[in-house]
Amino acid sequence: MARLSINDIRDMKKRGEKIAMMTAYDYPSARLVEEGGTDMILVGDTLGMVVLGYDSTVPVTMDDMIHHTKAVVRGSARALVVGDMPFMSYQTGWQDAMVNAARFMKDAGCGAVKLEGGVRSAEIVKKLVEAGIPVMGHIGLTPQSVNQFGGFKVQGKTPAAAVQLMHDAQALEQAGAFAIVLELVPAPLAELLTERVSVPTIGIGAGVHCDGQVQVFHDLLGMYDAFVPKHAKRYAEVGSAIREAVARYTADVKAGAFPTAKESFKMDPAALAELRPNSGDALRRRHAAGLDA
Repeated sequence: MARLSINDIRDMKKRGEKIAMMTAYDYPSARLVEEGGTDMILVGDTLGMVVLGYDSTVPVTMDDMIHHTKAVVRGSARALVVGDMPFMSYQTGWQDAMVNAARFMKDAGCGAVKLEGGVRSAEIVKKLVEAGIPVMGHIGLTPQSVNQFGGFKVQGKTPAAAVQLMHDAQALEQAGAFAIVLELVPAPLAELLTERVSVPTIGIGAGVHCDGQVQVFHDLLGMYDAFVPKHAKRYAEVGSAIREAVARYTADVKAGAFPTAKESFKMDPAALAELRPNSGDALRRRHAAGLDA
């Protein structure tokens, strides 16, 4: 089975076919997402929050991303895998961006990288694309800049901010990005941006009129109860199912109800008898005969 390419993703927009994208961070989640039929898998730097326990994506390192992306690539066969370039892996200039993006392609084996920023990142996108590295852009709420935004807030709500997002989208398109993530953008503005650019838009909290959607694995499956993003729809309650299973296991262990004979292994009674008290002579005879090798 051949992996989808960036051309396949572009063609989906031309045909009017919606694009399904989802995050994954390890081998088992990649297998499940792949088997569910998603078109693209994003190894997001959101792993900092949903896997590594940080309160933002800022602490995530390149080594973190490469480690997890390798596992996702091994767990998938058809989906286009996109590696998320973490904070300060590209903001220091296109040369650093080139080195780090090459690690995603060569070491991790993914098919594209994603980076945040519009106009400010356009030169870097252009350089990477010219070097043969497919790039997905990301505008609107860009989590790596959450400290500058003052929190996770909807972007583009004023005329001036909306115009800036339009400039950002067009700059990424002109720089050669094959797709653009729109995060926490008002739905009418996202619809307008989708109409104005020729490349696919992938929404997260940006309404139904984007060319595709991306959601975080843990949000979609209900892994955490403490916070449910407004833009996330829960399709399962896996977190509660896991907690219930672990609680039942713990209770069985405490009560001596697990393991049972079904989960245990048998042994030859004759061999076991030789290990019982008063079997020392038999053991010595076996050892002398070389039978216990």
